[in-house]
Parts: sequence; C-alpha cells; structure tokens
Amino acid sequence: MTKGLIGKKLGMTQVFSDEGVSVPVTVIEVEPSVIVQKKTKETDGYDALQLGYGRIKQKSVSKPLQGHFKKADKGFFRILREFRMDVEGAEPGQEFNAEMFEPGDYVDIVGTTKGKGFAGVVKRHGFGGGRATHGSMFHRAPGSIGASADPSRVFKGTRLPGHMGSERKTVQNLLVWAVRPEMNVILVRGAVPGSRKGYVLIKQAVKKG
Repeated sequence: MTKGLIGKKLGMTQVFSDEGVSVPVTVIEVEPSVIVQKKTKETDGYDALQLGYGRIKQKSVSKPLQGHFKKADKGFFRILREFRMDVEGAEPGQEFNAEMFEPGDYVDIVGTTKGKGFAGVVKRHGFGGGRATHGSMFHRAPGSIGASADPSRVFKGTRLPGHMGSERKTVQNLLVWAVRPEMNVILVRGAVPGSRKGYVLIKQAVKKG
C-alpha cells in the first residue's frame, strides 16, 4: 500500500546518532489524518483517498463542505488533500497517524516554498553581474535578452527578474530518522520546503522503496 500523510512543518533541529554524529532534521507534526472520501475505479475511474487534516469549527466551513465532512462524521478540517493509494480495506472516518511510517523509510515531501517577492536575476537565477568598480554602470542588470528586428520579441523561458518563491516543490528521498507517535511527530533528515507552520504532504518515496 502506498503511504501518505498530511503534516505541518514545525522547524529544524539536530539529533545525535549512536556514533555521536550531529544530524540535521526537520520536525513535522502529523496529527491523525482522517479519510473523508474514498474513490474507486468503479465510481471515479481511479483509486484514491481524500484525507482531512487540522480540525476547525463548523462555523468556519461552507455549507457544501459541511455535508461532505459529515459523511465521515469525524469533524471539520482545514486541509483536504487527495492521495493515490490502495483503497482496499479503507473506509471514511478511518485515521492515519505517525505510525504509518517507520525509521529508515524514505519519503517524498511536497510543500510550498517561502515567497521572496519580486527579485532580480542575481538573486533569482544566480547571475554573476557586472563589474562593481571603475564606473562600469553595469552591476546587477540582466544584460542583453534577445535580437532586434528579427524575431522582435523575447523568447519564452528567458531568465529575467520576476516573482520568486511561493511555488509547489517536491523534495525526494528524505530519510525518516525517527517517529514519535506519542507526540504526533516525525523527524526527517534534511530540509523540507516551506516556512514554519506550513502544511506539507508526506508520501512514500517513488524512487526508493
């Protein structure tokens, strides 16, 4: 069965291995994710489970969503996400918690990166820029970006200034270092996209079993 959970990034810290080596880990809070809807090939054309995370009050939910949530009868949720996974034996109202993963598992984590606002080419694309001295008048500009009369346009994909960050990113093959079910926490070795208190999707790694 493919594994999947919704979590909230709490931040980074360090733990020590049995050999005394410092290991940087990201702490992810994983309150139980509740199955809100079960999709099957017969009814929807594919197998998937829709999970809810982060309980909220009924007054914060629209009327259509209230009816949707009441089918599972487990409360109302802030986040709804769908995971393609084996649905055999799964039913609405069932909960998945941190024990779904074990230390040594590899996971892919999806999150929204930190927004950086409008950025120039030096920050956004790593351009080297021009000389900083002797009146060059060319420091952090992008430089020439195309031809003149022909084709009289800027080619798509040209690296230019623009909005940076706030993108959906997936970091693959992160190692689950520790699982602490009593605290609803998973420790993952390495960095996870997004800011503190940002929501992430934790999936079984595609490239590593």
